[in-house]
Amino acid sequence: MLLTVSHLTVCYDKAVLLNDISMGVDTGELVSLVGPNGAGKSTLLRAITGLVAWEARLMRRSARGDITIEGEVVFDGERIDRVPAHRIVERGLIHCPERRRPFREMSVKDNLLAGAYLMKDKTRMEENLQRVYELFPVLESRAKQISGTLSGGEQQMLAIGRAMMSTPRLLCIDEPSTGLAPRTRAEVFGKIREISGLGITVLLVEQEVSTVFKMASRNYVLSSGKIIAQGHGNELLQNEVIRKTYLGL
Repeated sequence: MLLTVSHLTVCYDKAVLLNDISMGVDTGELVSLVGPNGAGKSTLLRAITGLVAWEARLMRRSARGDITIEGEVVFDGERIDRVPAHRIVERGLIHCPERRRPFREMSVKDNLLAGAYLMKDKTRMEENLQRVYELFPVLESRAKQISGTLSGGEQQMLAIGRAMMSTPRLLCIDEPSTGLAPRTRAEVFGKIREISGLGITVLLVEQEVSTVFKMASRNYVLSSGKIIAQGHGNELLQNEVIRKTYLGL
């Protein structure tokens, strides 16, 4: 497995956000993580990529509460749950956040280059930029445009493109369809398929179950901080309890 999560538990003061999570993603897979709002999907991605540990340190310093983390996260054979988030990025484990979050006052091109801020090889940076432009031609055509003026769909493409600038080995994408019209949503999902087709491993958090179950090689269903099912899309959709209670289908 490229990524292995073992018995991961995250608590905010006395509230349990993730409860004994174990899962894995193999090299070349597109794996989905689905479940209702508040299930803990985004928290799980943030824990995997080191952001929860970073938030925990900030909260302790400011005495605003405490986040505790137990369990292990192993990426490419190395334990990373105690590694700073920027060092995790250097290893090729990249987080594309929910709700896009562009640097709104910066141009499209500058946003993309910000995704490669740890990269010292200028040639590789330019190669990555051209690869992003090939995936998302609209970003090249709007390279000088201020990012805050882009449409929601264009901002989502920018967020994925910015993540691609870090040469991901595993790309974690959080809720890319949020707030998008159906046609734009389909286009974004198509681009994620293309990225997977390039050999980049993808962990996709989504609520658009009918689409991601067709895309993903395997799926995990999360509810109330626990993984309650896993398997291929057809298998999960045949489970009436999961379909009605957890997926709303």
